[in-house]
Amino acid sequence: MSNLDKKYPLATMLPADFPLLLKEINDPPKKLYIRGTLPPLKDAEGFETKFLCVVGSRAFTSYGEGACRKLILGLRGYNICIVSGLALGIDGIAHRAALEAGLLTIAIPGSGLDPRVLYPRANVHLAEKILEGGGAIISEEEPMSHATPYSFPKRNRIMAGMSHAVLVIEAILKSGTLITSKYATDYNRDVFTVPGSIFSRKSDGPHMLIRLGATPVRTSEDILEGLGFEPKNEDEEDGKNNSDGGGRNSADRKEILRQKTLALCTSDERAVIETLTEPMTRDALIRELEIRLDKPISEINALLVMMEIKELVVEKMGEIWVI
Repeated sequence: MSNLDKKYPLATMLPADFPLLLKEINDPPKKLYIRGTLPPLKDAEGFETKFLCVVGSRAFTSYGEGACRKLILGLRGYNICIVSGLALGIDGIAHRAALEAGLLTIAIPGSGLDPRVLYPRANVHLAEKILEGGGAIISEEEPMSHATPYSFPKRNRIMAGMSHAVLVIEAILKSGTLITSKYATDYNRDVFTVPGSIFSRKSDGPHMLIRLGATPVRTSEDILEGLGFEPKNEDEEDGKNNSDGGGRNSADRKEILRQKTLALCTSDERAVIETLTEPMTRDALIRELEIRLDKPISEINALLVMMEIKELVVEKMGEIWVI
């Protein structure tokens, strides 16, 4: 018996237990198989769980990988579940970035969920990591069904159907990725896409979607706004008391997100964030951290660079700020 079978037994999910949006589509599955658990409708603070489907090219570029990671890591602290297809390429990158950001993620492969047929074989370990992170893997296919050319469009409709929006990152024309965006349009879901180079065929799909009305995204804030969240803004940083539409003011929400972020950080990262009670110059921050962490300047600089890459802090106008 595999680790998947031992730790995460297979269960059957009937329509009454489907995610709310999946119940609304005109061709829902009759049943689903699941390992793991679906996210709750709302988190402990009362924020609605939003499902974001992320799809893209298997033969991704470094630009596509970087864009996928940057956009998903920027969603850290928000009640967003990343949905994707467990495939090689952008799908796998999206799942891993979600786990790194502390977000729940759901994988919907084109095969059954028995470990002997789970597809692709290269991502079986990733499926285990998704389950360990509190997420789920779901399939309409019978447990021992192998992936076929026909099973992927079926699963694409489930991915689009259960999600509030679909984000497309790199796709050639006539690709399976665009099938998912077509389902999203049919189901009246928002479609986001990342613009790319005019010299790359993998930008043809996103650019076509933009011509058809998809929302181009450059930052995580674009996605948050599209999903109805209130991104952190200058008013929040100035302590103004704006309503977030959910019964909490911006200061309350900011503190909730700050606590979530701290819980996901390493001890050194928490020390940096706790030191930055207000913006500081890099030199002043390093002097403080030298004493607090008892580490050489080279290690502190490396720590700050990694925190900038993970979008925990940002340097602007000569000072370092907590994002």
